[in-house]
Amino acid sequence: MSDDEKQKRNLIPMKAALVKGGFKRTKAYELIDAGKIDAYKMEHQTMIDANSIDAYHASLPRIPPSGAR
Repeated sequence: MSDDEKQKRNLIPMKAALVKGGFKRTKAYELIDAGKIDAYKMEHQTMIDANSIDAYHASLPRIPPSGAR
C-alpha cells in the first residue's frame, strides 16, 4: 500500500461504521472476514475504514426501477 493510500484511510469506530453501513455488528464482522470492508485495531477498539464501506455499497447490485422489469 502506498503512502497516498494510507493517508486516504478514514477510520471510524465500529459504532459509527454500523450506522454508516446500515448493518448490525454480526454482519459487519462477516464483511470483515470476507474481506469486503477493512478493519484495524487501535489499542482495544476496532476501527473501520469508512472508504471501504462506501466501496462495499458501490459493489452491490442495483435493483432496476419497477417500470424496467
